[in-house]
Amino acid sequence: MAVAGRVRGSAAVLRPLLAAPGTRPPARAIHEGPDTIEELLDRHLVKKPAAVLDEDALEAEARRRLTSSRREALGLYRDILRATRLFAWPDDRGVPWRDVLRANARREFEEARGERDPEVVARLLIGGRDAVQQALDRLAEASRRAIQAEEAKRRGGA
Repeated sequence: MAVAGRVRGSAAVLRPLLAAPGTRPPARAIHEGPDTIEELLDRHLVKKPAAVLDEDALEAEARRRLTSSRREALGLYRDILRATRLFAWPDDRGVPWRDVLRANARREFEEARGERDPEVVARLLIGGRDAVQQALDRLAEASRRAIQAEEAKRRGGA
């Protein structure tokens, strides 16, 4: 029964293809895709710009990219400041790690402020995101170990 249903369904699909030459197939729905290879390629390939961009257009494109990178950099900086709230204990000199980490982040961002190469900026942003994530992962793991040690001490002492 299931096989017969499949055959009938496929016959409905093949019927327009097997129509007599010179007859027009029924209209196709948009979701069925392009009719020709040219339409397929035209729909899915990236088109080259029709005209060469003038100086103003190039400057606007560079400004747009820079604005996007700037937005990402500010977001990363805010994420760093949020993450440093969790580092409240002091270092060897008695300065809270939060302040040390914030000062280092500020210094690194100031050093990279003048960078205009998009690849370098992207690499810095990715590296910064990875560093924040690794620091938070290590902090979470250390917290888990401290909690487990505390629970083990309670169980052993009780």
